[in-house]
Amino acid sequence: MAVSHDIRESPNHNARGPGATDILLMHYTGMRSPEDALKRLCDPQAQVSCHWFVDEGGQVTWLVEEGRRAWHAGRAAWAGETDINSRSVGIEIVNPGHEFGYRAFPEPQIDAVIALSREILSRHPIPRERVLAHSDVAPDRKEDPGELFPWDRLHRAGIGHWVQPEPIVAGDSLGPGDTGEAVAALRRDLASYGYPIGEGGAYDGATRCVVQAFQRHFRPARVDGIADVSTRATLARLLQP
Repeated sequence: MAVSHDIRESPNHNARGPGATDILLMHYTGMRSPEDALKRLCDPQAQVSCHWFVDEGGQVTWLVEEGRRAWHAGRAAWAGETDINSRSVGIEIVNPGHEFGYRAFPEPQIDAVIALSREILSRHPIPRERVLAHSDVAPDRKEDPGELFPWDRLHRAGIGHWVQPEPIVAGDSLGPGDTGEAVAALRRDLASYGYPIGEGGAYDGATRCVVQAFQRHFRPARVDGIADVSTRATLARLLQP
């Protein structure tokens, strides 16, 4: 391991299920302090953990061996898979989150995330489309790492899938209460990318949650759960071969 790191082993892990480790999952800690987050990730009563932890100064801490199944995704799904913990490596990135004063991620921290991610990707067959946010795989429950996480910067470093978001302009939008083929097509496109959403022609609460998750990752300038022209055009570009 070339990235310098501390060790604070968590007891919270078990054997991985069958299949490749093919997802890199980004989280924020969402707690008041790094110390509180590390304590929780190592508390056997909490039953949560991650493989790696990156503080705001860029210090990396190892908690769980990558060959083991850490407990970070919770109830989640992607591209039809529901045991995301068995398929993923999880990085917890220190940030108080939306509940405790969400803020930008410092440059040293993102530098460390990039260096760590590159090493993880060298060890596992993770496609660029499967470098994901916790909110991507659990859109009804999670917001992390949120709209301030610099996915574009990671992409420039060769990590993850990204296109420049289409500009926000006036035009027809889809939103809660809408029904019909346009909504059905939107849901199919989101599912084709991997989001956990079923077929149907109703823009229901689940659809809004998935659209918000998509916006947090790929169109962060406005996260409102409304599938406007910009959101749909950005999704279409991501779906292109």
